[in-house]
Amino acid sequence: MSGKNKFGFGPVDPVELKPRKRDVGPMGAAVREVAGSLAESTENLVEQRRQNAAEAKLFRAAQEEGRVLEAISLDAIRTDDLPRDRLDLTLIANSDEMEELKASMRERGQKEPIEVYQTQEGYQLKKGWRRLTALRQLHEETQDARFETVLARVAEGSASRIDLYIDMVEENVIREDLSFAEMAQVAISAASDASLDGQGADALVGRIYASLHKMKRSYIRSFVFLLQSLGPSLRFPKAISRNLGVEAARKIQAAPDLTQGLRDELEAAVTAEEQVSTLQRFVDGVVVTRRTPPAGAPKRGKYEFHVGNAKVTARKGECRILSEVDFSAIDRRRLQVAIEAFQNALRDT
Repeated sequence: MSGKNKFGFGPVDPVELKPRKRDVGPMGAAVREVAGSLAESTENLVEQRRQNAAEAKLFRAAQEEGRVLEAISLDAIRTDDLPRDRLDLTLIANSDEMEELKASMRERGQKEPIEVYQTQEGYQLKKGWRRLTALRQLHEETQDARFETVLARVAEGSASRIDLYIDMVEENVIREDLSFAEMAQVAISAASDASLDGQGADALVGRIYASLHKMKRSYIRSFVFLLQSLGPSLRFPKAISRNLGVEAARKIQAAPDLTQGLRDELEAAVTAEEQVSTLQRFVDGVVVTRRTPPAGAPKRGKYEFHVGNAKVTARKGECRILSEVDFSAIDRRRLQVAIEAFQNALRDT
């Protein structure tokens, strides 16, 4: 039987077969090249997106932790939410130290950022009052665009009210740059803060200055008692040394009936030196009695004292309050109610 089929050829021997050469044509080469590039681009795009997501996560974390610095307009920062940890801001603003800081900023720019936090009204200052004040003065004096903004670390999230007080004083406490009277005044001001649930100044010393040694906290509490006992009659609290303040507080606690006489003596002190001398005589046991002005004696024409960060000047027909608060930003009705309460309080005394 013939092995050929009807077409006239037989089965092909596999040995005789030659492999067919399949060269890639121009179109195939182009398709393969595009496919390879697309795969490589897709892989690179996925890796880039993964890297972007990781960097965005790190940035958000840095923002929340206050490690991101921003350039903020000076006008956008307010300083009226927290009481400053300095008693005489006006004196500091016009001091030689402020001029030295301004000279450094004029020459080298701002080297250390301030710290702010956000409220419904905008940015509020937490740390860096002197740096912010120096920049504001420089801009007012020079109108230089370099001083229109301040480098700031913005705290994100909702820090507790007590943490804001702690952060505000932390820098100066570490530098030991605050007097005991100033530290005590912060606690007294915090005690009047409605957000702190009516805690007393004595208790707040333990929270605001928790990082200090217990003996130092004891000194601050003594100054809290001293400032609260003597009130506005103590017009130069920063001039009081630690030992004198602590001893005076102990003496008042032991003999509270002498407090009013001491207030009267302090009211007559015109300078910080006279105030210190009066307190020293009180501590040394010199009896202080309440002064009764002689009949017909002229009343003092003017006196000044501080309430928190506000400086009050009183004279006949005038009571002037010098403060960082922007009174023009306060609702008129609210301010009117406050003034009416002030007048009513004076009538009751």
